[in-house]
Amino acid sequence: MYQSLEELIEDAENAGQPIWKIAADEDAREENISPEESFQRMKKMYLAMKSSDQQYDPTLKSRSGLVGTEADKITKRKQNNELLTGNFIGSVMERALKIAESNACMKRIVAAPTAGSCGVVPAVLLSLQEKLQASDDTMTEALYVAAAIGGVIASRASLAGAEGGCQAEIGSASGMAAAAAVYLDGGTERQMASAMAIALSGMLGLVCDPVAGLVEVPCVKRNVIGAVNALTSADMALSGIESKIPPDEVIDAMKSIGHSMAMELRETGKGGLAGTTTGVKIRQAVSGGMHDKNA
Repeated sequence: MYQSLEELIEDAENAGQPIWKIAADEDAREENISPEESFQRMKKMYLAMKSSDQQYDPTLKSRSGLVGTEADKITKRKQNNELLTGNFIGSVMERALKIAESNACMKRIVAAPTAGSCGVVPAVLLSLQEKLQASDDTMTEALYVAAAIGGVIASRASLAGAEGGCQAEIGSASGMAAAAAVYLDGGTERQMASAMAIALSGMLGLVCDPVAGLVEVPCVKRNVIGAVNALTSADMALSGIESKIPPDEVIDAMKSIGHSMAMELRETGKGGLAGTTTGVKIRQAVSGGMHDKNA
C-alpha cells in the first residue's frame, strides 16, 4: 500500500499507466491473486453499490426512528423539477441519502471507506455513470482510483471517526470520490490528487458527534455534503485550479487536526451536536426506547 500520493503519481507517470492500473496491480500482488481476479472483485463491489441504490426502501426507518424515508422526499422534489440545484445534483443528493439511510436501517452497503461515509462514493459514481453513460468496467476503474486515494489516507493518517473525527470519514470519502470523478472526466493524475486535496481541505476540522451514539444524525446528511463537495472539487481541479498545499501535506494536516480534537468530538456521542440540549434528550429517548424493546 502506498504511503504517499506523490509516490503513487510518480510510479504511474514513470510506468506510463493510469493510477487505477497501478492500484489494481498492487492489489493483485498484496492479495496474491491475478489482476483479472482483482478486477472482478472490485467490479463486484461497484455492483453492490448499485444494488444498495436500487434496493432502497422508502418506507423503512432505522430502529431508533431518527432516519429513513427522507431520500424519497428529494426524489419527489426532483421529479417535479423543483430542486434549486438541478436534477444532476439532485440525483447525487438522493443517492447519498438512500445509501446512508440503508446503512442505518441495516441493509447491504459497501463501506467506502467506512459504513458512516458509505453514501459519498456511490452517490458520485452512480450519478456520473448515468450522466456519462459509462460502462461498469470504466466505473470499476474509477473505484480503483478512489481506493488508491483511500489507501494512502489510511496509511498516512486514518479513516476512523474515533481517531480523526468525521473529517477522516466523510472528508476522506469526499476526497476519494473527487479523484474518481476527475478520472471519469479524463483528468490527469495530478488533477485527481489536487481534487482530493481540495475536497479534503474543505472538510478539515469536521468533528464526529453522532447523536445518541448512532451513525444516523448528523451522519446521513453529511454524506450529501461530502458527495456534493467532491463534485465541486473535481470541477475546480479539472479547470486547472490546484491545491496550494500539496496533497500529502493536506492528509498530514488532517491527521494532526484529528489528534488535536477533544475526545468528546471523536465518535463518543458526548460533544458537538450530540451534546446539545436536544441531542441529550434524543439520547435519553432512544436509550429508553431501546430498553423497552429489549424488555
